[in-house]
Amino acid sequence: MDTKDYLVKGKIKLKDYDTSYNGRLEKDEVKNELMPKNLELMAEFQEKLYADGREGVLIVIQATDTAGKDGVITNVMEAFNPQGVKIASFKSPNKTELKHDYLWRIVRNLPERGTIGIFNRSHYEDVLAPRVLNLMETYNVPDYMKEKDFYKKRFRQINDFERYLSENGFRIVKFFLHLSKDKQKENLLERIEMPSKNWKFETADMENRKHWDDYEEAYEDMLNNTSTDYAPWYVIPSDRKWFQRYVISEIMVELLKDMDPKFPVLNEQERLELQKWRGVLLGE
Repeated sequence: MDTKDYLVKGKIKLKDYDTSYNGRLEKDEVKNELMPKNLELMAEFQEKLYADGREGVLIVIQATDTAGKDGVITNVMEAFNPQGVKIASFKSPNKTELKHDYLWRIVRNLPERGTIGIFNRSHYEDVLAPRVLNLMETYNVPDYMKEKDFYKKRFRQINDFERYLSENGFRIVKFFLHLSKDKQKENLLERIEMPSKNWKFETADMENRKHWDDYEEAYEDMLNNTSTDYAPWYVIPSDRKWFQRYVISEIMVELLKDMDPKFPVLNEQERLELQKWRGVLLGE
């Protein structure tokens, strides 16, 4: 697989990216052979990343409703030891969060060095729903912030923020789960008709669906303005969940391989200390 097929480089149109998959890979092959291998590699790299403790990883997952954000975290990120993972979910900002700048709640949830942070939605919420639903008009902010270049400024701020993280030892990878409108309809009906999934259905999902085209435009603008060499976006086909998860696992393996974390090498004094305690244990 060439993961560059899903990488956002230059200006793109979402309509040029497939939401489904009809290639040579079979579901059983992926689930029984390819995915387990990738998950094993992810686990091995994470252990070294945690032990080394010098770099961190931030994974951003954005998508429309029902595209499978939770499923990606459950079925792909399960490879990671929870001790070295920090997961944060971001919904509409609450009253306290609205009193701060929009990155305030993001910074508070960043991962530490040696750990992997996973954002289920993220700082990108602040260039999506407020834009589509015109929420900025309801925010208690200075009038000059509401000028027409508002979102252009936010894109610049986000790029600067992510560059800052990158230059301070944190790798960033961002996944946009690309779902078709027909597949979302199918998923929403499943949530309504299956008692075990009723709890997942939210009326807000139907309200957001009314703005499908506006959200597609906002997503496209987001991708075109914030996919960078240091914090790239990948558009992941999401109509087939098994393929969606496999692509993400492939990208994660590539990222971790490129980081090439290693277990710390002990100095002479530390090695002598280990030998001393080895002798103590063997002498018991």
